[in-house]
Amino acid sequence: MKEIIVTNRQLCSGDFMLQIEKALQSKPWGLLLREKDLSRSEYAALAAQVAPLCRAQGVQLITYLPHMGDFVHMPFAQAKPTAQPFSVSIHSVEEAVQAQSLGATFIIAGHIFATQSKPALPPRGLNFLHTVCKNVTIPVFAIGGITRENAHDCVAAGAAGICRMSHWFN
Repeated sequence: MKEIIVTNRQLCSGDFMLQIEKALQSKPWGLLLREKDLSRSEYAALAAQVAPLCRAQGVQLITYLPHMGDFVHMPFAQAKPTAQPFSVSIHSVEEAVQAQSLGATFIIAGHIFATQSKPALPPRGLNFLHTVCKNVTIPVFAIGGITRENAHDCVAAGAAGICRMSHWFN
């Protein structure tokens, strides 16, 4: 099963870069550098540090800044075609279909299960994930409350893989 590790240095109690290195040893498909609270220059500096770690492990780097990684990731509200392969976060079937029509390489659909990062929002569930997967032809990665126990349910619903944050940074 393909996995995208989603970073969150706010959750990390130890050395953040050391935790990234440790996570990359699991050979995930990708690493989404999520540190959205950083300034553009701080984010670029961090991406420059993380890129060689990803390359050394053969892991795709997904960033919010164009040309800093293998893919650029966008929230749906900012999704637009780019020369670089890109991914989009979606929260509805309509957004998934639109992201595909814009040329997204893959989408991240969520949140599927209850998650500590969005405690006030109800999860969308496996039926939502299944419906998204049936309505697009590009790979769909499930995010939100994904655990070792429910990851296979996501794949059974049609997802190409999963995204996990808390597992790696709590």
